[in-house]
Amino acid sequence: MNLIVVGAGYVGLTAAAVFAERGNVVSVLEKDSARLALLRAGKAPFREPGLEALIDRGLSSERLRFHPTAAAALRNETVDRAAPLIAFLAVGTPADEQGGTNEAELHVVARDLGAAALAAGISELILVIKSTAPTGAAGRTADAARATSGTTTVRVVVNPEFLRAGFAVQDFMQPDRVVVGGSDPSSVGRVVALYADFVPADRILVMREASAALVKYAANAMLATRVSFMNEMANLASELGADIEEVRLGVGSDPRIGGEYLHAGIGYGGSCLPKDLSSLIAAGAAHGVEMGVARAVELANERQSGKLFSMLSQRMGNLQGCRIAVWGLSFKGGTDDLRRSPGIRLANELLAAGARVAAYEPSRPDEQLVRKHLMGDVDITSSSAEALRGADALAITADWPEFRAVAPSEIDAALNRKIVFDGRNLFDPVEMRSAGIEYFGIGRGEAP
Repeated sequence: MNLIVVGAGYVGLTAAAVFAERGNVVSVLEKDSARLALLRAGKAPFREPGLEALIDRGLSSERLRFHPTAAAALRNETVDRAAPLIAFLAVGTPADEQGGTNEAELHVVARDLGAAALAAGISELILVIKSTAPTGAAGRTADAARATSGTTTVRVVVNPEFLRAGFAVQDFMQPDRVVVGGSDPSSVGRVVALYADFVPADRILVMREASAALVKYAANAMLATRVSFMNEMANLASELGADIEEVRLGVGSDPRIGGEYLHAGIGYGGSCLPKDLSSLIAAGAAHGVEMGVARAVELANERQSGKLFSMLSQRMGNLQGCRIAVWGLSFKGGTDDLRRSPGIRLANELLAAGARVAAYEPSRPDEQLVRKHLMGDVDITSSSAEALRGADALAITADWPEFRAVAPSEIDAALNRKIVFDGRNLFDPVEMRSAGIEYFGIGRGEAP
């Protein structure tokens, strides 16, 4: 079996590293030369617990290899010309101007793979779409490959990912389900066989290609709906004097509902939920189906993402000249992903209001990259304590465990005005107020 993974992001690099760990020889394609050098040195270009250890073992065993192009990968002497080439496509599929999905990168790599397979004398190319792409994208991607594949037969399989940033390795090695969709039983069977070595058979779901593509969108839309619903309930709880944490416990105890994704906060971010919801709405519009629930969820999240700034403004009045400590610039704890980050949004809103911002991000992303997301000068500190020192208020925007571990007394001692706005409900309101801190959470029974 010839196995290639195109794209060394969260999805592609994790998939390649795990497949290599399970005994497969995997070639990863990464066109960025700086990123390629980093990977060949055994380093992951982003934070993901456990991933670098897998990369190191893959390199040591020579089961994991990194190449700039498909042609370079297929020049390797270990390539079996008589076996199919299975290529997992894990490239970017960003939102287009209409809110749909831009499939251009899928088509580019498909054409490259078709040409490389033909040149290498490989008779069958199986494209496995890992990237999140709408129903119909698989056929269009296969057509792109067939434009260059000549006598090489092209098949397509849809295999969506369900990885959580910060838990990607765990999620791939111990998935709750693997979805494989396609119309060619042989190609589907080959992909299933890759997973069968470490995934129980009852967790591998084989279905139609169109269904497999829609599963990813439906799952993320459902998660986004749960988050936004609880955020709206939290806003109501603040006005009614209820505590959303108590409400969450009562609701989540119902086995029909469960407790996952019911934590109130300042909205979801990252690259997946916002983009996938937008794409689902666009797909509905293209086929004459009104996605009313999805539109309402999108609107609710947009409102909630500005919640913390609204709370700060309401309580503190004029923010001009105030120094505000912001804990968390990644979109959630456990990752260094800054995309659609509530923390970045808050920092920019504070800057626009004339405030001075001192921010701390535990994942320590590249500072130049951070500043590209910011609309002004922010004091990026090396610790949570440094960010607090001399600040008029603290705003918590990501759920990092190290934030929760800080004692209320430490926060009280460092802040000028002893005010905390907890966008992730990390602290107990009673303990914070007992320490002399004016505390505002999301839906904790008191509105500013």
